[in-house]
Amino acid sequence: MQMSSRPTLVQNTPLLKVEHLSLNYGGAVAVSDVSFEVASGAIVTLAGANGAGKTTLLRAISGMVRAASGEIWFQNARIDGLSVQGIVELGISHVPEGKMLFGPMSVRENLLIGAYTRKDKAEINNDLDRVLLYFPRLKDRFRQAAGTLSGGEQQMLAIARGLMSRPKLLLADEPSLGLSPLMVENIVKIIQQINQEGVTVLLVEQNAFVAFKISHWGYIMQTGQVALAGDTIELLQNEQIKKVYLGIR
Repeated sequence: MQMSSRPTLVQNTPLLKVEHLSLNYGGAVAVSDVSFEVASGAIVTLAGANGAGKTTLLRAISGMVRAASGEIWFQNARIDGLSVQGIVELGISHVPEGKMLFGPMSVRENLLIGAYTRKDKAEINNDLDRVLLYFPRLKDRFRQAAGTLSGGEQQMLAIARGLMSRPKLLLADEPSLGLSPLMVENIVKIIQQINQEGVTVLLVEQNAFVAFKISHWGYIMQTGQVALAGDTIELLQNEQIKKVYLGIR
């Protein structure tokens, strides 16, 4: 897979800070005393096996799950306890696993739903044009029902919808899941482009090898806790980490 190398991270001020966060899911502890940071301007990956707590963490950051304990800070303001809409308005957009599109509605209508917290109609139209430049295939299907798109096109639409709120931080949950290698490569390039144009990205991805290649920093989760953290270049060079945590031999 051909991917451009990750850009140099100029700014390293924490945009997001998660401090001693514990989360329950279905009556069980899903995340236990997790702390991590996302630097402004970075791509950061949360990797780990199914059930490690990655998706639950993203849901907590976006306000969909309430913390049992701990704190979440965004731009030096505490956000755990805020509504989903309030968190979106602060500049966090969540592209969930499974896309969660409105199938009977058109591509255009799904994109406009992504801007539901905004009132600047002229700028919303400009952003429609901008996301269609990222995803030209969606322009060809602008009036088509979202439910009739291919899996890769639906993933494009989910990311494009997330960008319509003009986020400072994009949470992307398993964007490559179920896609062909070629489509994964396209999605990865788009994430890189979004980041290079100023959006910080927190990426949850089982395909850690692909994600770490474009990320500045990585956290490896295991049974609800952060097992390892580090610069992704160093993580990818560690043979034990590749075998035990990343499934690379």
